[in-house]
Amino acid sequence: MPERISRREALKIGTTTAVGAAIAPHVSSAAHLDSPNADDSVTRDRAGSGLSDGSASDICFMSARQMADLVRQKKLSAREVMQAHLRQIASVNPKVNAIVTLVPEEQLMAQALAADEAIAKGNWLGPLHGLPVGVKDLHLTKGIRTTHGSPLHAKDIPNEDCLVVEREKKAGAIVIGKTNVPEWGLGSQTFNPVFGPTLNPYDLTKTCGGSTGGGAVALACGMVPLADGSDMGGSLRNPPNFCNVVGIRPSPGRVPNPPTTLGWFTLSVGGPVARNVSDCAFFLSVLAGFDRRSPISIDQPGSQFANSLAGRDFKGVRVAMFKDLGLPWEPAVRDAVKAQRKVLESLGCIVEEAEPDFKDANECFVVWRHWSVELSFGDILEANADKLNEYVHWHVQEGRKLTGPQLSRAEAKRTELYQRMRQFMDKYEFFVLPVNQVLPFDVRTHYATEIAGVKMENYIAWMKSAYYISTVGNPAMSVPCAFSESGLPIGVQIVGRHNDDWGVLQMGYAFEQATNVGKRRPPVV
Repeated sequence: MPERISRREALKIGTTTAVGAAIAPHVSSAAHLDSPNADDSVTRDRAGSGLSDGSASDICFMSARQMADLVRQKKLSAREVMQAHLRQIASVNPKVNAIVTLVPEEQLMAQALAADEAIAKGNWLGPLHGLPVGVKDLHLTKGIRTTHGSPLHAKDIPNEDCLVVEREKKAGAIVIGKTNVPEWGLGSQTFNPVFGPTLNPYDLTKTCGGSTGGGAVALACGMVPLADGSDMGGSLRNPPNFCNVVGIRPSPGRVPNPPTTLGWFTLSVGGPVARNVSDCAFFLSVLAGFDRRSPISIDQPGSQFANSLAGRDFKGVRVAMFKDLGLPWEPAVRDAVKAQRKVLESLGCIVEEAEPDFKDANECFVVWRHWSVELSFGDILEANADKLNEYVHWHVQEGRKLTGPQLSRAEAKRTELYQRMRQFMDKYEFFVLPVNQVLPFDVRTHYATEIAGVKMENYIAWMKSAYYISTVGNPAMSVPCAFSESGLPIGVQIVGRHNDDWGVLQMGYAFEQATNVGKRRPPVV
């Protein structure tokens, strides 16, 4: 039998130098820590957990649902989970730069120990009990540095949690650290002057997308079981698309977003990223739900998303496969997604080539993005001109040109667009298209400047297939569907009817089970 370790030694196991050596001898006996609250009831039946002793990889690439079940059943301790992830972070994060602020390891191990002691007493804290979670560096975390990727906030430590983090903690999760973002979350390429770029784990010379880039990479590399994010123009879809993981842009109001100065704003939403669709739904069950602080909050419980996604019969379900949306496409992306028609038909779906009329979608999105960024930065731009990037400058300048009649007409056009989308989705339950128009590109390039010979007019123009969907507000998710000849991930975007997040998750799950593309791990691990 391995010798017992003390409480003090348990906390020390979290250190980068000790964790690798410590996990193997203690992984099967960590339940016997000399804690005044530990008792024989914590002893776990490892044979029933499906784990091999000492295998950090087994833990780090386990599904979050399974991990949570094993912790609740006392077959896996929160300390084992934390030790394994700290070891993975120490090994892989220096190669990809996904987690930019790591909570001190003794604090993490202390929280994991407290989670184990709670379980020993029969106190289950919630569905994420003892699980590490990566938090996007745009989300406020009490006592943990939150920079927004900006020199203006490089040393900021908030004194409150945003609602997303509040709900994660209430569900028993342990915030392991902050994941990298583009500066202020602008653009779908994760780099900033505070921490530098996050690299794509499938090709370290490529971008991972953004703005939830750090979260997607941390998941792909087994450094966290779950990561949160947000999406205005594609940030919960494009990084998963580029990194072979899963993300859903929920319906506006599904995941309330206090604190915010824009309570009625529907373009930006919070949501989950995970390694598979089931875990994505599981995490959404924690993040979703009504909150009076948000005037658009959907009055439905998040618990509905914890139900099983399996078993739905898709026979006869009508699915629209995109034509071209009038956009330029990198052929590898276009062809890979169109090839998924056979998969959808194998599920019993009736698939037709059709697409909504997205006339005015670009204008509506860009106008309201200009307006919202001007609101956020207009008052501080002059005093901090050298500390705000070119994207902020452009949006503020354009936002100041907007007039009341322009905004009212843009909103009228957006309403007409919504009605066209609604009518289209009355005929088709799902609309399938690429997440965006290109493969992951060179990480040294700030954005895709040209697609199939067509010059992009600004830094977000290559993301239209993502932000057109943001404009109409339908739930949409990215699920792995293929790899390019050069080994780069490609995701398919599944769009559902207004507020039908559950249906999107069901279709995403059925598609994932039929393809299993998401099981391919990156070479960097």
